[in-house]
Amino acid sequence: WPAGGGHDIATRLVADYLSQELPVSVVVNNVPGAAGANGVRQVEEAGADGYTLGAMGIHATAQAYMNENATDLANIEPLAVINIEPAALAVRTDTGIDSFEAFLDYARNEPGGMINGNDSPGGFSFLNAAFIENAFDIQLTKVPYQGYAPTVAALVAGEVMSATLPIPMLADLHEAGTIRILGVAAPERHFRVPEVPTFLEQGHDYVITDYVMIFGPAGIDAERRATLEAALLAAMSQDTFHQRGEAMGLMLSPGGAEAAANLLHGMDDLIYPIMQDAGLVSVRAR
Repeated sequence: WPAGGGHDIATRLVADYLSQELPVSVVVNNVPGAAGANGVRQVEEAGADGYTLGAMGIHATAQAYMNENATDLANIEPLAVINIEPAALAVRTDTGIDSFEAFLDYARNEPGGMINGNDSPGGFSFLNAAFIENAFDIQLTKVPYQGYAPTVAALVAGEVMSATLPIPMLADLHEAGTIRILGVAAPERHFRVPEVPTFLEQGHDYVITDYVMIFGPAGIDAERRATLEAALLAAMSQDTFHQRGEAMGLMLSPGGAEAAANLLHGMDDLIYPIMQDAGLVSVRAR
């Protein structure tokens, strides 16, 4: 992803602390394009020596079913979980839409009239928009941008009317009154905007979350893999790591390789039927 987005912010935070745990510097290299698939593939194709790692989220699972050139998840090695972030829906305040029900009314009365900013097909904010369309039987005009930061810029500039981004990318604009977050797609409210209700509280069974996970190419030597996992867990156990992460609005959920693998498989089980129902599975079936 480009610099400035949710995955980039979480990864740079971890990199700062990981550099203190390893005898080498950890350098973040942004590889945008294809809704995250380019970056995942670059890690997949790197030598399995433990020196090239990547950050991924639910986009990697989605791409495996949408993009014939995307990485098969069997070719990566989950190492650690950083955080889990629920989806959200926000509109510009000048739309006059002040609730999710008003949003639905507008979208149903003006099919395609709601211009939504999201990332490329297969990215999390694209999936959120597509799932909202499918779950609530509405039609949005989805405008793709190369990551979260460009989507936020488009929302601020008025290029789009709404955005389907995670809370950390929206909270400051919501507090400033530029935008209004209409709902959080989680079982509980987000600590960064505690006044915003969940979709569940509004009577809608809509829960969808993204995550940031550190991974490597399959085949890393067991000893090196253990060293990396231990260093990642040590980096994420620091008090200042949690303080900085929470100040950024991140819902930190640190975990090791087993937690990462379980999350990867669990998210696959969760989103595949939703993608199938929304007509997004095109190149590979489970």
